[in-house]
Amino acid sequence: MTLLEHPISEPPARAPRPPAPVRRSPALRHERVILREGARLVAGMDEVGRGSLAGPVSVGVVVVDARTRACPPGVADSKLLTAAARTALLPALSRWGVARAVGHASAAEIDEVGIIAALRMAGMRALESVARSVGPVDAVLLDGSHDWLSRPAQGELFGEVDLPGADLVGSPRVHMRVKADLTCASVAAASVLAKCERDGLMTRMAAEHPQYAWDSNKGYSSADHIRALREHGPSPLHRRSWRLPLGLDAGE
Repeated sequence: MTLLEHPISEPPARAPRPPAPVRRSPALRHERVILREGARLVAGMDEVGRGSLAGPVSVGVVVVDARTRACPPGVADSKLLTAAARTALLPALSRWGVARAVGHASAAEIDEVGIIAALRMAGMRALESVARSVGPVDAVLLDGSHDWLSRPAQGELFGEVDLPGADLVGSPRVHMRVKADLTCASVAAASVLAKCERDGLMTRMAAEHPQYAWDSNKGYSSADHIRALREHGPSPLHRRSWRLPLGLDAGE
């Protein structure tokens, strides 16, 4: 057999790439189920800043009712959007829904009562704000599987504090939904509002504490933030009850 008579093996065909998953826009499907069950006002709620080393934890709330139409195009979980895209949504979100608000709990409050109770404080403050304009909501749609909004029966053991305006909020029924920020329009909108407001707060705080670069890292544990903590120590706006990465020279 000559060289030309040898069979030529063809390279194996490449398997076709699976199609990219289609990301559906958040909708009001779950909110409308709750409304059909008798609720008049449903509040989508989401938090930002929970894992930050400095600054507040912030909770956004967007209230919808049976007349609320589909959310503005482009609304998604804030983590999936660029800062410019989030900011561009603010004018439309300020007109969408029945009411909207963002509540905060400071670093000092987080140190005093712990992060879960501080989340509850921020959420109640946001609900109080919307209640002053439209009345108490009947239900809250909360992202995740842990109900941090409802006050536990043993709350006094965890440093809970009574908040002015709690009577105005009442006791809305809390509905948990994992990945609600991806599927529920009111929750996604709340996450965008909370992220934009907290980012703005951290940028303004950065002007007073420029060494920590909060205008870029927003208080999270970026490399430049950690270097500044090890060099300068914590500021009054850091969560001092947390195990901050201060280094051996700072007493860690």
